[in-house]
Amino acid sequence: MSHVASTTSTTNYLNHHKGFMSWVYTLDHKRIGIMYFVTVMTMFLIGGIFALGIRLHLAKFGAEAFITADTYNKFMTYHGAIMVFMVIVPGIPAFLGNFFLPIQIGAKDVAFPRLNLASYYLFMIGMSISLCSLFYNKVDTGWTFYTPYSTLSTSNGVIFLVLGVFVMGFSSILTGLNFVVTTHKMRAPGMGMDKIPLFVWALYSTAIIQILATPVLAITLFLLIAEKTLGVGIFDPALGGDPVLFQHFFWFYSHPAVYIMILPAMGIISELITTFSKKTIFGYRAIAYSSVAIAAVSFLVWGHHMFVSGQSTLAGVIFSFITMLVGVPTAIKLFNWIATMHKGTVSFESPMLFALGFMFLFTIGGLTGVFLAASGLDIHFHDTYFVVAHFHYVMVGGTLMALMGGIFYWFPKMFGKNISDKLGQYSWVFIFTGFNVTFFPQFILGQFGMPRRYFDYLPEYTSLNQISTFGSWLIAIGFLIGLYAVIKGLVSGTQAADNPWGGKTLEWQTSSPPPHENFDKTPVVTAGPYDYR
Repeated sequence: MSHVASTTSTTNYLNHHKGFMSWVYTLDHKRIGIMYFVTVMTMFLIGGIFALGIRLHLAKFGAEAFITADTYNKFMTYHGAIMVFMVIVPGIPAFLGNFFLPIQIGAKDVAFPRLNLASYYLFMIGMSISLCSLFYNKVDTGWTFYTPYSTLSTSNGVIFLVLGVFVMGFSSILTGLNFVVTTHKMRAPGMGMDKIPLFVWALYSTAIIQILATPVLAITLFLLIAEKTLGVGIFDPALGGDPVLFQHFFWFYSHPAVYIMILPAMGIISELITTFSKKTIFGYRAIAYSSVAIAAVSFLVWGHHMFVSGQSTLAGVIFSFITMLVGVPTAIKLFNWIATMHKGTVSFESPMLFALGFMFLFTIGGLTGVFLAASGLDIHFHDTYFVVAHFHYVMVGGTLMALMGGIFYWFPKMFGKNISDKLGQYSWVFIFTGFNVTFFPQFILGQFGMPRRYFDYLPEYTSLNQISTFGSWLIAIGFLIGLYAVIKGLVSGTQAADNPWGGKTLEWQTSSPPPHENFDKTPVVTAGPYDYR
């Protein structure tokens, strides 16, 4: 990839304007990405505390071993809602996507900088409204807000939590719109769609889901609020409504939302695998188009969440087949990553370790998803800890492993300082080990029939729950090591080279950190993004 880009710029986004207010009003996509990062990581800490509280309670057999049943339900609700709507859904697109999508296509900024800043403040407003419920009638519905319980039996705090998610949905829609327009209209000269990096392809596919699916969630939550406040009979059977209709609406969004969480992670893994294999990515077009295919198929599989809801046998067969079909483009990516590493010059710095961890954990999550896609097996596994383990292997083992890998990979470029690779390796060891110790026993618990969401269990489940709780503390230690590495890098990290990893995409062809407008001169693209020769 040829380019024209200075690596000696003295005016970068960190010191272009100084002072707190320069961040408040900034239109720089890089600064907005950093603000998202700080916000999302703060919410990750809060959501993680709720998770540790849940696991600490479940480490001991017996009712009210640590917290009461009512408090347990609230911990579970806020852990799920915070992690899904305030961490994993916005995490990679809003942070790394905002920062690197324009740079990777040679643009000065996103297409709509003011809309980008508005998206961040909408996210902050929605998050603040949701968190108000922590101080006003805490919510105990679970993060899915299932009716009729959320409309009939709970406190008014659910209105705050649901309204906040409703507002955050607009942030997601506007960010997706910005990414689609930026990708189509602001690519550098010579960069066709067949030359954009795979991370951009992943963000582009994710943006399509954000634009098309999020309005369905927004309408659903608006109807829930209307029923809660006005008594409109949409989901209440006493008023002629149908509570199962809520599930159809909710999962029509929330299963595509799984890929809002995972597709950007897959894009990061593509970048890491090719860079640390020092080899041109195998099957570029197949990986790129598989992202679009996953986005398309994701709209057609929501019914596998409802095999036991009374839907017809024919619907169950169709949803089962389509759910298994989504594994095909996912398997294409995995095969191509392995093929890229084959005969490559593979090095095992911390970003690559997180990439390999992603591949291992996500494969387990995907294979166990086949069990749940088979309606006969799902009847046994439904609402057991098998589902909890599968979900976390996909979401946490996938999205957060990739996010950690992306942070250690792009940290030198973002801040112009090196981050300790040794600390990154220690962080990976604790997170990877702790994750498997935490969640693999839950597959066994689910097989034995332990239901999820329950605050107590039979005494024969005690040992596996104690193992799971021990693993959760290992995960916490791993993330704290990662946080320490980031802070240490910011405070005392040495000056980073412009291209410390030998990457080929455009962000590595500019200075570290990048200039205010990303490039001193507009780059000209003449080859593909992974041209290792």
